[in-house]
Amino acid sequence: MTNKNFTIERKNKITRLPKRGHYDEKTIHSILDEVLSCTIAFTKDGIPFQIPTIYCRIGNSIFIHGSVGAGYMRVMEEKNTLVNICVHILDGLVLARSAFHQSANYRSVVIFSHAKVVKNRKKIIKVLEELTNRIHPKRWSDVREITEKEFLVTRIYEFPIESVSAKIRTGPPIDEESDYNSKFWAGVIPLETKRGKVIPDPRLNPKIKTPKYLLG
Repeated sequence: MTNKNFTIERKNKITRLPKRGHYDEKTIHSILDEVLSCTIAFTKDGIPFQIPTIYCRIGNSIFIHGSVGAGYMRVMEEKNTLVNICVHILDGLVLARSAFHQSANYRSVVIFSHAKVVKNRKKIIKVLEELTNRIHPKRWSDVREITEKEFLVTRIYEFPIESVSAKIRTGPPIDEESDYNSKFWAGVIPLETKRGKVIPDPRLNPKIKTPKYLLG
């Protein structure tokens, strides 16, 4: 399978520390697949907005869902608004010998795209299944089926991944050469996000046991 590079243009070109930039499909998809939520930024009547939401990636597109009554969705649909989508993983705190050089290890992806309304019913169901299983694997097969009323008030948007870049920092602190023999400690504190122990709904029927697939 080929690992194509996305076109570098003015919107997605990384100008600050460009050596940390990545434009290949494999790197970008791997970061997108590790994160559950993104922020979608856009402007409405000259006012900037930023909306956090859960998403999924299918192929070379990002998909989100929401209510047909959501104002920001109508803006994206009716005005063909260019949006900026960002995901970010914080991998570690980089403690340098000086406050100036303290940093963080991270992986991020920034996408510029326009929303496309998904109208095909089979595709909508496929996206809803993918979103549900992204929250937890196998969950789609363990919830009741979506009702027609729920289906009618749900909107799915597709954002093709075309203008995109990733930026990654790894490794130890980078200090001034004169500071390496100083008395101050330096290094990295790794960070990670992990799932905790499940907490049953207080109103859960006591006869229903927690499914094994949720227990890890």
